[in-house]
Amino acid sequence: MSLFFIYPMFLLAANSFLSNKDTSEWVGFHNYIHVLTSKSFHQTLLNTVNYVLGAVTLELAIGMMIALMLSTGFKGSNVIRTLMLTPLMISPLVCGLVWKFMLNDQFGILNVFLYKVGLIDTPQGILWLSDSRYALISVMMADIWLTTPFMMLVLLAGINGIPQRLYEAAQLDGANKFQRFWHITLPSIKSVMVVAVVLRMIDAARTFDIIWVMTQGGPNNSTALVSTAIYKSLARYNQEGYASAMAIIFMILLLGICSVFLKYFWNPGKKAS
Repeated sequence: MSLFFIYPMFLLAANSFLSNKDTSEWVGFHNYIHVLTSKSFHQTLLNTVNYVLGAVTLELAIGMMIALMLSTGFKGSNVIRTLMLTPLMISPLVCGLVWKFMLNDQFGILNVFLYKVGLIDTPQGILWLSDSRYALISVMMADIWLTTPFMMLVLLAGINGIPQRLYEAAQLDGANKFQRFWHITLPSIKSVMVVAVVLRMIDAARTFDIIWVMTQGGPNNSTALVSTAIYKSLARYNQEGYASAMAIIFMILLLGICSVFLKYFWNPGKKAS
């Protein structure tokens, strides 16, 4: 912890008060003021919020549906569950490359499929990665495909841990499937679900590989997240102080959001009744 967390965090905080590493000029809170008043940072922060909310919400919904389906234990469910874990074995970099080819507006398989079924007029009908209206949705699709299995696996483990007698008692009382899900399944896996969502929120907020491979933050910064903005400021423009301040502010915001989320939604001691 001291070597890989406390010391780097100390350096990061110290660098945020300097102009850059080469000159080591003390600028005080200038970098923080610059970040907080920057329209570019506001846009990347908004993109990050939209990306996290969209990706995590859909991953939770799809993961829940698949977990509920697999929890019934139908014939072949074990095989399907194993196949569903395949995306977790692929690195985000490879995932980004695969989806970049699939969404290519010249030869991408998705546009060809949509053209074959008559949903678009030409194979180049949708510029997935070149149009700012679709670019963020496109990178979000790749993230959802890559990490939904994680959400499904965590939720499935929580569902399988619910005592079967609760469902049997509810069924004897005349509760239908939706009522059993709402009053037994959801309260029982609430803590597991909250932890999974928080982990995914943190992971999605710091996404870099997929974005950089597919769009590098373009077009017109429509897919630029805080992570890509920090990288560009540091690696391309040598603005180490500005990038460090941006990282500190982003970590504080992320920690604050996750803390509030855990405080109000995580209650591991509460059981379904």
